[in-house]
Amino acid sequence: MAMVRFTYHIVLVPKYRYGIFYDRRVKKDCELTLKNICSEKGYKIHAIELSEDHVHLFLEFHPSISLSKVIQHLKGGSSYRMFKLHPELKKRYWGGNLWSSGKFFRSVGNVTADTIKHYINESQAKPKTKFQLHRPDTSGQRRLDDF
Repeated sequence: MAMVRFTYHIVLVPKYRYGIFYDRRVKKDCELTLKNICSEKGYKIHAIELSEDHVHLFLEFHPSISLSKVIQHLKGGSSYRMFKLHPELKKRYWGGNLWSSGKFFRSVGNVTADTIKHYINESQAKPKTKFQLHRPDTSGQRRLDDF
């Protein structure tokens, strides 16, 4: 019998929608931080993409964990770790909150992967520069283009 899991498309936005991911070090560290949090908590990342001012995640987790708790772990844990890794962010986010209070999420079970890809690629403002990692990934994690 297969284990039931929830899969969501989650979008996180830095406070004031600052484009902090223009800085490749900040972008890379945030991606690694989110991956580490998911690994520690037992969440499975199917895909992750960081634009200059927001993060998209296709994330799977056990139904005994609430979506609110998952987002709390992602936002709170990454804020704490990112401020430690990049103290210069404290100047911009002097109130101690890296992420905006809002969030977007959609259950992937209710829509197709193509719908989510279309939302990500077409509904959002096109980034001036597309940030994608071009290194081989041996974790089995899929990229958004795989859908």
